Amino acid sequence: MSKVYLFFLAFIFVGCSTRGPGTYHYVGKHSYNNTYSNKNIKYSHATMRPYVVRGKKYYPTVVSIGDRFEGTASWYGPNFHGKTTSNGERYNMYDFTAAHKTLPMNTILKVTNLYNNKTVVVRVNDRGPFVDNRIIDLSKAAASKIDMIKTGTAPVILEVIGFADKNKMPTKNELKHSKKSVETKNFALQIGSFKNIQGAMKIQQKYDGIDGYQTIIDDVQNEYGRLFKVYLIGFKSEKEARDYKALGKFKNAFIIIRD
Repeated sequence: MSKVYLFFLAFIFVGCSTRGPGTYHYVGKHSYNNTYSNKNIKYSHATMRPYVVRGKKYYPTVVSIGDRFEGTASWYGPNFHGKTTSNGERYNMYDFTAAHKTLPMNTILKVTNLYNNKTVVVRVNDRGPFVDNRIIDLSKAAASKIDMIKTGTAPVILEVIGFADKNKMPTKNELKHSKKSVETKNFALQIGSFKNIQGAMKIQQKYDGIDGYQTIIDDVQNEYGRLFKVYLIGFKSEKEARDYKALGKFKNAFIIIRD
C-alpha cells in the first residue's frame, strides 16, 4: 500500500475513535488497514486467555481427540444455577456441562467413573474446580448420570472425543465430523493494551516485523469499556509462542488464541 499523507492519517485517527469495534492491521509506515465488522468484535469471555485465581496463573492448553486425563471429579449445582459461566453462558445444572481449569471451551469429554464404570458425555463451558486434587467439576445432571451425587467426588478418566463449534452439545453427526484438535495457527502474544488508538498504533508500528512477526490491533469492548490491544502474530504453535515470550522482550506479555 502507498504512503498516506499526514492529514489522511489524522482522518483515520478520528474515524477509529468513532466507529465500532474491529481489527487493525499495520501495513506500512503511516499506513493502516482498518477492518470493521461485527464478526471481529472481541468480548471478554475467557477462552484460551491465561487467568489468575487465588494468586495462581492458569494457561489454557491445546488438546486433541483421544487425549486422556485421570483425576478426581466433583460436581456443582444449586448455588451456581443461573450464574454466568466463563464462556458467557448461564450455568444450567440440568445440562451436561463441566468446568475445567485449562481445557478449551466447548471441548467434548467422555467422563468415566472408575468406581462403577458409568460414563457421561459433557461439554466444557466453565473454569474450575480450583482445588489442587480435583480435575473437573461436573454439572448436577452429569454427576447424577455416573452416580456420584451422594459421594460428592469420584476418581474419573477424561477422554477428549471432539470439539463443539457453538455453545451447545453437538449432535452425533457433528461430533463425528468434529475437528481433530484445537486450531493452533492463531496463537498470539499480547504486548500492549491501551484506552486510545493512538497509543496502540505507536506500539504496533514500533514492533511490526520484529523477528519476522507481524503486529495487529484488536478493538475490544468488555465490562471495563473499550480497549485497543496490540498482538504479535505469526506463531505456528503454542511452543513457538511460549519460547518467544520466554526471551523477555515484552514485559507482562501473555499468550492467547485469537478467535
